[in-house]
Amino acid sequence: MKAEHSLPGARIKHRIWPWILLVILALLVALAWCAIDFVGQVRQVKAHEQAAVDALTSAPVTGSGNINMFDGLSQRLPQAGKEAKSADCIAHRKLWKVAAKIPLIGDDVTTVQGMTVTFDGIINDSMPKLVSEADAMESAKLMTDSGQLDLQPILNSQKAMSQANDVLQREVENYHQLPAGKNKSRIGKVQEIYKKAGSQLDLIAGKVGQMAGLFRSLPNFLGSTQTRHYAIMSMTTSEARSSGGLIGSVGVLTAQNGKISVGDFKPNTAYEPYGDGDPSSDERAIFQAWGPLNMSFDIRDSAVFPDTQRSAEAMRAIWGRTPWGAKQQLDGVMLVDPVFLQELLKSNGNVKLPDGRVLTGDNTAEFLLNTIYQKYPPSAQDAYFGMVAQQSISGMFSGLSTQKLLEVSDIMGTMSQGRHFSAYSFDVETEKGFDQAGYTAHTPSDAAHPNVGVYLTEQNASKMDWYIHRFSRITSRGVAKDGKRTYHVEYTMKNTLSEALVHTLPDYIIGIHQAGQPQGVGVEKVLLYPPKGGVITKLQITGNASKPVQKQMNGKSFYATVAQVAPEASVVLSFDVTTDASAITDLGIDQTPMGWADPAVTMVDDDDREVSTGK
Repeated sequence: MKAEHSLPGARIKHRIWPWILLVILALLVALAWCAIDFVGQVRQVKAHEQAAVDALTSAPVTGSGNINMFDGLSQRLPQAGKEAKSADCIAHRKLWKVAAKIPLIGDDVTTVQGMTVTFDGIINDSMPKLVSEADAMESAKLMTDSGQLDLQPILNSQKAMSQANDVLQREVENYHQLPAGKNKSRIGKVQEIYKKAGSQLDLIAGKVGQMAGLFRSLPNFLGSTQTRHYAIMSMTTSEARSSGGLIGSVGVLTAQNGKISVGDFKPNTAYEPYGDGDPSSDERAIFQAWGPLNMSFDIRDSAVFPDTQRSAEAMRAIWGRTPWGAKQQLDGVMLVDPVFLQELLKSNGNVKLPDGRVLTGDNTAEFLLNTIYQKYPPSAQDAYFGMVAQQSISGMFSGLSTQKLLEVSDIMGTMSQGRHFSAYSFDVETEKGFDQAGYTAHTPSDAAHPNVGVYLTEQNASKMDWYIHRFSRITSRGVAKDGKRTYHVEYTMKNTLSEALVHTLPDYIIGIHQAGQPQGVGVEKVLLYPPKGGVITKLQITGNASKPVQKQMNGKSFYATVAQVAPEASVVLSFDVTTDASAITDLGIDQTPMGWADPAVTMVDDDDREVSTGK
């Protein structure tokens, strides 16, 4: 029998395979070690970046209860810079440069490296410039001996402040373009750190943007070139209108080269004889032709428009027909509610009413939105609201120092996010600053920072919206390959008034039977807007509400329904949202303000874990 012999090539392959397997095993071990070491170093980066953010934001609490990030920042900035630099050094070691080229984890490595570059740039470049300008302002005297605001220090800082803000905003935009922002992260810890750091960066960018917008608009706003007149429109959110609430009274702020005065507030009855705010045909169709409560569009309904600009234009139309406004140009408006006034009192001090009652930074909103309707006649209601508004807003600009200016900026910025304060100027340059600071409210108009708009108008002539509490729950469903984000939203309106208490309250609160509405019931006309470039689908309503229909107003489409929220009952709107592919932040809710400033939105992930609460 002839023996079999293997070919030489086969013998060589037979001998090489063990070595190939050994090399593969070694590479896997090395890769595993790199991954373990990488995750460990990611944790180090997280610790340094969190320490940097803490150093930036750990400012003392102001008199209003807010945190002025810029107070003492020059002392905290060196430590923040040191932490940011340490994080950046770790993320650019040789191991990271190699790991960035590995297919499975390369995007995660690039994300963390980009994060550290962004933090380092903001903390060691943009923020020092902002601090330098703030310190220069601090050394300048903002108030003259005559009590007039000296606008020159603000004018001197405008350009540098704007440039530093522009650089910071670009850094944050670049951050959101990193691979993790495009759903390319494979390592959960990296995604977690990226999202948390992104939220903190957005917060910082928002504060800086608000301040830069205020500095940009303030000189023109306060009459650096000519005398300015602004209508202060006081709203009661207990009777909701899309942008806030029924207008109860109107005051006038006059500014001339930094000299500021706030005149007496006139009740809405003084303006009612002078007609409506020239609504468009679309607006008449939504708010007047379609009931059950038909809006008159006189001064009381000037906040029924969900865009601040339209409220301002309505106010100007009515203003021009009044004897006191016919010969005096109106330069803009400020819409304020009791929650905003309450925040000002935290900063400026209490207000004592003629009957001895003292309103503070804790009890003002409840008093003006509920108690006053139970215990005082309508004539006193208007007078007291005007008194509080006049003293609060006058106090904003009295004894103004750099620190107080930054605190006022923070209050205005925070309150505008919840629509407790909004403003519009007919001067183009001033309005650019207002809009940059976030003071001018819009229906959803920013695809990169998507919001669902939910705007309510009370259809029961009452003050029932004090009892209608609203809650939002947003569940993230992930990011598609094309960059579009999907969410499920549940929006709840709950009537907290008990059946037993309904008829213990005056008709002025529970309803005066206008349009035949039942007492104690919140009858809410709800306009539901999708985010810009996005869509709302699968809309369902649980509870007593009309079938939702698609409507259009002033070029934008939305869903509309009328919900009847009885005592102790709820109405829930449930729907899915898909954003535009350009979205870089999670979905938010822009809505008609309530009588408090607490967060009303809960964000949860796919596993039903709470991620955040806020707007």
